[in-house]
Parts: sequence; C-alpha cells; structure tokens
Amino acid sequence: MFSQKFIKQFSKFVVIGFINTALDFAILNLLMWWTGIYSGSWIILLNIVSFSIAVFNSYFWNKYWTFKDKDKIEAKEFSQFVIVTLIGLAINSSIIFGVTTLISPMFGLSPELWANLAKAAATGFSLIWNFAGYKFFVFKK
Repeated sequence: MFSQKFIKQFSKFVVIGFINTALDFAILNLLMWWTGIYSGSWIILLNIVSFSIAVFNSYFWNKYWTFKDKDKIEAKEFSQFVIVTLIGLAINSSIIFGVTTLISPMFGLSPELWANLAKAAATGFSLIWNFAGYKFFVFKK
C-alpha cells in the first residue's frame, strides 16, 4: 500500500516531530511557568512562540534530511512552508485553546498537566496536516 520511500520519509518525519515536539513542549512549559498562564487567550501567544521555534527547526531537518531537498532555501518554498505551518498552528492553537479554556481539567489533573494533555492532542492533529502539506505541497519533487 505504501512504498518503502514513503515509509522511510514518514519515519524520519516522526523522529524530527518527536524532537521538535519535545522542544515545543519544553518552551511552552517554560513560558507557562514563567508567566503563570495556563489557559485563556494568552495561552495562544505562548503556544505561537513555542510552536514557531520548533517549526523553524523542523524546516531545516525536514528539507535536508526527510525530503532530501539539497537545493538552497528559496523564498517561494519557505513561503509555502510557512503557509502550511500557519494552518497547522491554527489547528494546534485552536485545540489547545478549546481544551484548556472550554473544558475544565478532568481526572484530577492540574491546569499544567491539562494544558500538556491538550498540547499532546493538538500535536497529533497538526502532525498529520503538516506531513501531508510538506510532502505534497512544499517539498514535492
């Protein structure tokens, strides 16, 4: 059903995704701890900062390792990457905002852990979107 090349690319994407997710979570948690913000509209700004740093790191790893694009960075390609990423960010931030703001923490979880659970769910949805967008729109050959 899937080619060996596709599976290899997706596997690399997942490895990079784990690294960038760890970076994203670390920065988000640092910002939440530093500001004391764990829900509401301001969590979107914190998420944008953490997500953006991780995504720019992701661009270079995916371009050169996952999709083996050896060309120099071009404005058009980077713009396409940013567009796909911004849609992924909107998906990610909407889920985090919705879960942390519209649903009270469940299962006895603290607001911090609840925000992290929301981030994990959001990451899963945006991962699927980002891989498809990068593979078929940004780094297509």
